[in-house]
Amino acid sequence: MKESSVKITFAGNPLTLLGNEIKVGDKAPDFVAVGAGLTTVKLSDYAGKAIIVSAYPSIDTGVCAAQNRRFNAEANKMKEVVVLSISCDLPFAQSRFCAAEGLENIKTISDHKDLDFGQKYGFWIKELRLLARGTVVIDKSGIVRYVEYVSEVTHEPNYEAALAVVKKL
Repeated sequence: MKESSVKITFAGNPLTLLGNEIKVGDKAPDFVAVGAGLTTVKLSDYAGKAIIVSAYPSIDTGVCAAQNRRFNAEANKMKEVVVLSISCDLPFAQSRFCAAEGLENIKTISDHKDLDFGQKYGFWIKELRLLARGTVVIDKSGIVRYVEYVSEVTHEPNYEAALAVVKKL
């Protein structure tokens, strides 16, 4: 697996990202993940829609929980945009969290099985077998319009920058 040139840290310690670094202007690669009830979910299931892919390491951390709460609140305001919330957590943990928090506007999906998203988008953290934190915005034509690999995993993504791009779509 190819190492990415993107540099990230976790609590200041360097980590290695694996996979293909995605860039603005790229055609968004289709990927397969696992949804609630262990269903197969593909990016292409949402073809023709604007999509925010919100990647994070684990739903059971404060920063990841905050990221999901924020994107859920934003999704409530943007009826024409799909928010895919992806991590390597099991779908059961993602569903439990969303039910406990009352989050109904994001679609949680898990990359735990094949790390297909992690590989195709360059979000796979080699040392942890988790996804890095970040955001990808894809327009209705399937073109990547925004990418953020959060440089320090313990920090939240730049919501405003991603949402500004979404509002222009």
